[in-house]
Amino acid sequence: MEWIKVYNIRDNNGNRFFMPRLCMQCENPPCLKVCPVAATFKNPEGVILVNQERCIGCRLCMAACPYEARYFNFAEPPQPTGQVPMLNPMPEFPVPQRRGTVGKCVLCIHYVREGRLPACVNACPMDALYIADLNTRVMTNRSGETYEMSQYLRDNDAFRLKEEMNTSPRVWYVAGHGQTLEGDRWR
Repeated sequence: MEWIKVYNIRDNNGNRFFMPRLCMQCENPPCLKVCPVAATFKNPEGVILVNQERCIGCRLCMAACPYEARYFNFAEPPQPTGQVPMLNPMPEFPVPQRRGTVGKCVLCIHYVREGRLPACVNACPMDALYIADLNTRVMTNRSGETYEMSQYLRDNDAFRLKEEMNTSPRVWYVAGHGQTLEGDRWR
């Protein structure tokens, strides 16, 4: 069960860096279109979720996702430690996961609704992950740095993965440190 994968990448200059890859929360998500039972859906905030009560485990959504952002629960998922097990997991907080279903990053929408940061943003030791509010167009990270999103993305030559797929991903990357990703399989 991986809600976010972190890849160790070597760029065209031979430099190594880490690249987190989570659900891209696409505006035009192919995973949503192929689900035969509508278990994958977009909530009112635009977050793509999986209702594990409905999921039949066909894995069509996994095949449709060009970002490899989904996983299949082959085994009984571990119960969260230090917490009372949830009896009714919901799509916004699918813990514990269900065996035989598909899972993915939920953008920690349950935290965001409470005004908290997603777990990955809060845990990033380099303060490199940000979350943005698409209404206010402000982005912030764990240490409280805030920027106007559009200006920051423009000033830092941000890019989205596999834009040619026309999925309109809502996750942006800033190469930084002189990495060049042209021709790289991640771009």
